[in-house]
Amino acid sequence: MRKLQYLFMSLATMLITSSAFAQGATVENQWVPLAAGLSMALAAGLCGLGQGKATASATEALARNPGARPGIFIFLILGLAFIESLALFTFLIIFAKVK
Repeated sequence: MRKLQYLFMSLATMLITSSAFAQGATVENQWVPLAAGLSMALAAGLCGLGQGKATASATEALARNPGARPGIFIFLILGLAFIESLALFTFLIIFAKVK
């Protein structure tokens, strides 16, 4: 878990500091479409994994306690909506960046 945290911290640092080394606004960056495609693929894949884990946990919880269905169902739908919103936010950011 610690290695994954270090990986994400280093990626965040690289993405934040990359704007400091940018040239002028007149130079077009040819890597933007590639980065947009990779970021959407990463966001969609990780959201799919998150949704699969959420539904598996909800199914297991229903199997253990069927009487708690309304509460589990509400939190499952809410969680799935939050997970899906991450992919949609990534999609909107990509369209805002790529012209």
